[in-house]
Amino acid sequence: MKPEAGFLSLAEELLFYILSFLSCRDILRCTSVCKALRQTYMSSSELQYIVEMSGQWLLPVPNTENGIPVSTRLQLLRDKAHAWFKIDIHSFETVLIKGVTQSRKFFVAGGHLYMWNALEDTAKAIFPILPKPSQQSFQRDWPPGTLCSAPHSYNLDMFMDPAQNLIAVVYVADHGTVYIHLGTLDGDDVHPQAAGQRLFLSDDSYNSLETIRAKLKGFGRHIALWRRLGDDNWASLEEVWQLQIWDWQNSTTSSSILNGGVPHQSNTTIDFCFLGNNRLLAITDNLKLYSIEDMSQTPELLACFLMPVSLMLRCLLPTDDIGHSSQQAQQRMYTSDPTHRLLCLTASSRTSFSSSQVFIISTRIFFHFDRMAAATPIPWEHWGPSNSRIFRHPYHFKIHISGNQVLQALPVGMRNSESILHLMDFSPLAVTNRRGLGRVVKEPSTIDISDSTGRSGGSLTTSLPYVQVVLLNRKFNSANSELQDIWIDRDRIYMLIADVEREMFGGDPISPLRPIDKIEVVDV
Repeated sequence: MKPEAGFLSLAEELLFYILSFLSCRDILRCTSVCKALRQTYMSSSELQYIVEMSGQWLLPVPNTENGIPVSTRLQLLRDKAHAWFKIDIHSFETVLIKGVTQSRKFFVAGGHLYMWNALEDTAKAIFPILPKPSQQSFQRDWPPGTLCSAPHSYNLDMFMDPAQNLIAVVYVADHGTVYIHLGTLDGDDVHPQAAGQRLFLSDDSYNSLETIRAKLKGFGRHIALWRRLGDDNWASLEEVWQLQIWDWQNSTTSSSILNGGVPHQSNTTIDFCFLGNNRLLAITDNLKLYSIEDMSQTPELLACFLMPVSLMLRCLLPTDDIGHSSQQAQQRMYTSDPTHRLLCLTASSRTSFSSSQVFIISTRIFFHFDRMAAATPIPWEHWGPSNSRIFRHPYHFKIHISGNQVLQALPVGMRNSESILHLMDFSPLAVTNRRGLGRVVKEPSTIDISDSTGRSGGSLTTSLPYVQVVLLNRKFNSANSELQDIWIDRDRIYMLIADVEREMFGGDPISPLRPIDKIEVVDV
C-alpha cells in the first residue's frame, strides 16, 4: 500500500499558493507548526509581503505594482517603516506661506495646504506644498465673495478634497436658508461628478431655526453637515443640533438625518467623523456608531460605546483618504486599512485649561464587536482599556495622526517655553521594524482623569502597545520661532512655524511684528 500523500509533500509553489489565502495571523501560526512550514514562509517573498502589509495595517492599491517584484516591494515597505525611527528632524526644506496663522482653518493633507479666513472670506490652496520631481504644483486663491457666488450670503464652513477635485462651502442665503455649494478646485465649473451644484437641507421644522454654528466634513461620496441651532421655544435645552448626510454624487437631497438636544447647562460638545465609506461616529459624551449604507433612511445605530466619565470631546480624524491627487494615488502601492487606524479624541474641562486628556483609540473596535450591541450600551471597561491609550498633556500641546502613527509636540523647559517632537507607531510590526531604535511600550499605563466640569473622575488604565521615538535633537523655542501646528502622512512631517520679527528701538528688540509663516517639510 502506498503511503498517503501529506500536505508537506506538495510542491513548494502549491504550498505558497494555499498559504496565501490565509490571514496574517494564520500564516504566522503555520510557521510555528514545524520547521518545514517555517522554511516555506522564509523562502516566499509573497507570504512575507502579506504578513508585512497586515502587520503595518495596510491594504494594497490595485494596479500600482508597475512590474516591481514582490521582493523589492517587501524591502521598500520594511525600509520605509524603519526610516521613521531614525528620522533627521534637522533635514528639511522650507516653504514660505503668507497668512496661515491668521486663517480660521488651515491644515495639511496628502502634502497639500488648505487655508480659510472666515473674517475676510478668503481661501487658499497649494497642491502640493513641496512637489516631488515627478509632480507639478499649482496654487489657487479665492478672493472675498468668490467661494460662493450667491448674493447676500455668508459662509459658515468649508472643506476641500483634492482627491476628487472638490470644494464644498456651506452658506446661509439672505432669507436664512442653508445650502451647500459644490465646486471644483481647479476652476469655477459645476463638479462633473456632483448630482447638482447645491445640496439642499431636508424640509422639516429644524430648518426654520437659526444656524448658530456649523461643521462640514466629507469622505468619498459622503458629505455631512452638523449644525447647532437656536430656538427660543426649547427652554429646557441649551443646544439643539442636526446632522445631515448626503450622497453628493447621486442626490442633492437626503433623508439620512440625526437630530438631538443637549440638556441645559451641560458641558457636552458634539463632533462626528466618518469611519470608512459606510460608517459614521457621532461623538458627544459617549461614542455612537451608525451605519449610513442606506442613504434613504435615518442612520442605523450599530452600537454605543460608553466613555468612562462625561467629557468635552473633540475628534481629530486622520486624513489618510483625502488629499491625494490621482497622480499620487497611482504612485502609491498601499493605503492604510480603515478598520485598523487610529482615532484621536481630546478632552478638556470648562473650568481648567491647564491640561488636556488625549485618547488614542484603535478603530478596530468599531468594526469588530457584537452586532447585538445596539440594544445595550457597551461599558468602557469592556472595550476601552485594551483598545486605547490615554495621555495627559499641557493644554498647548500639538498632535496629528496618520494611519497607525501619532506625532506630538509636547512642551518642555522652563514654563513650557520649548517643544520637542514625539513619534509613536501603534502597528503590530513596529517592534520588529524599529530594529533596536525607539522605546517599546507594552506595559499598561494609569493616569488620573477629570470630567468636563473639572471634577476628578478617578484613574484609568489602558494598554494599547506602541513604539515611541523622542526627537530630542531639536527644540522649538516659542520666544523666537513658535511651532504653530504639525502634520504627518506616509512620507513626510510638516511643521508650521511662525518666526517672530521684533521691532527694534535703540538697538534692542521690543514689541513683535506680524510673524513670518513658513512650513518646514521633513522627508522620510
